[in-house]
Amino acid sequence: MEPIVSSAPEPKAEKPASFVAPFRHPAFAVIWTATLVSNVGGWMYGAASGWLMTNLNPDPLIVALVQAASTLPICLFAIPAGALADIFDKRRFLIVVESLTTAVSAIYAAIVGFGLATSGNLLLFTFLIGAAGALTVPAWQAVVPLLVPKPDLADAVAANSVGVNISRAVGPALGGVAIVGIGIAAPFWINAISNLGIVGALLWWRETGAVGRLPAERFGPAIWVGLRYARHNLHLRATLVRAVGFFLFASAYWALLPLVVRDRVGGGASLYGILLGVIGISAVCGAFLLPWLKERLGPDRLMAAGALGQAVAMALYGIAWQPAIALLASAIAGASWIAALATLGVSAQVALPDWVRGRGLALYTTVFFGCLTLGSAAWGEIASLVGLADAHFLAAAGAVVAIAATWSFKLHTGANLDLTPSMHWPAPLTTQQIAHDRGPVLVTVEYRIDPRDREAFLDALGRLEHERRRDGAYAWGVFEDAAQEGRIVETFLVESWMEHLRQHERITNADRVVQEAVQKFQLAGSPKVTHFIAAEA
Repeated sequence: MEPIVSSAPEPKAEKPASFVAPFRHPAFAVIWTATLVSNVGGWMYGAASGWLMTNLNPDPLIVALVQAASTLPICLFAIPAGALADIFDKRRFLIVVESLTTAVSAIYAAIVGFGLATSGNLLLFTFLIGAAGALTVPAWQAVVPLLVPKPDLADAVAANSVGVNISRAVGPALGGVAIVGIGIAAPFWINAISNLGIVGALLWWRETGAVGRLPAERFGPAIWVGLRYARHNLHLRATLVRAVGFFLFASAYWALLPLVVRDRVGGGASLYGILLGVIGISAVCGAFLLPWLKERLGPDRLMAAGALGQAVAMALYGIAWQPAIALLASAIAGASWIAALATLGVSAQVALPDWVRGRGLALYTTVFFGCLTLGSAAWGEIASLVGLADAHFLAAAGAVVAIAATWSFKLHTGANLDLTPSMHWPAPLTTQQIAHDRGPVLVTVEYRIDPRDREAFLDALGRLEHERRRDGAYAWGVFEDAAQEGRIVETFLVESWMEHLRQHERITNADRVVQEAVQKFQLAGSPKVTHFIAAEA
């Protein structure tokens, strides 16, 4: 299953990380432990799948397709899953999907045990298990704020990061040991059994989240709303660009590592598991250094350092003819991977309010795994054409070029950005009951300003456009009175009355600051707000 990733705000620099605080809450402690066990099984499965494919079909492209088959479902299903996470009860949704994951994993373990595995059914079941995981990613990302109170959210992020990387360090190594000592089917069975703990933990837990005042969004429109929000969220867009520049090239060594072990170093399943374990251990160690590094480097330079570390690791894999060099490359790869991944993840999380968090993080996850999928297939084909060494050297060079190419897109820290609901918009005044699906709705806001402030006012009002469009407007405009200077009207259109009511709940305290910067130009009183709705015959 996928690791739990907190949607909490970034921890303040002056507060030292504490991995103990979240465990005072039984729900977090139980689910964290169950997730750790499940992730160990998942990493055992991942290592065994890659190694099994090298025996079924050692062609570099086919081996790389194992990684692609595990990540492609994220590209296909993460965004719809994000909408489901924002709409439905997250606990029940996770119980159903995790139960299906357990069943599918057990079926393929039986296939491997009876000696019926082929390259085709390995790719098929890898895709199916990946699809189930893809459906749960956004829901897991949105669950953590329900497990711990707000003061402990930042510490929960750190604890989850450590748990994920512990499983990454232990799982592959155990997978290699299990293959050698018990047989190739063992990691597949362990993966299926380990997931039962997740189902049990979710059945035990009782969610106590708040219930929204408005009906849940419909599935189809909810997807469109999430995409529209991302389009007009400048911080999230910058994060996505930096993610593309990093993951497209960093995917190379993840996809090609089994072949490095088998064809260049001349090792077996145990060495492959050890190398993956070193990556995980290095990532755990790197996680403890992140607060110190981030304070000194800032998010952008820390991200660049992580990308540069990946380039060095890939260059070392390219010259790895003996285990020592591969071990050094894995140590560098793990530390630099967690530096980049954590920095990008925080930037995405702090750019999103709660109401669209599942969809926004689903889009980030789609870009993340989409680049891994595309990169895995591409680097497998490149390795077939130019060889393993040159493929790693090309990926390393591309990672360095991407640092410079994406540098202008700055990552976000969440500083001075309060995305909690402000609820400061008054309820619209109406003379009749308006059906929720009636629309479109035209909202006009009339301002009276000093004509001498026109340019400064329009500049401030332009910054308000992104907020209107993010939260529901599909059209926005500004008009000024041709007969009276200083009279300016802002207009925006919303698809339905329900969507406009949702705008009232979506407005954040950060948006309120932008609005107040506009309204300070108002000469007297408050701007006049009028609601028009499409007339029905």
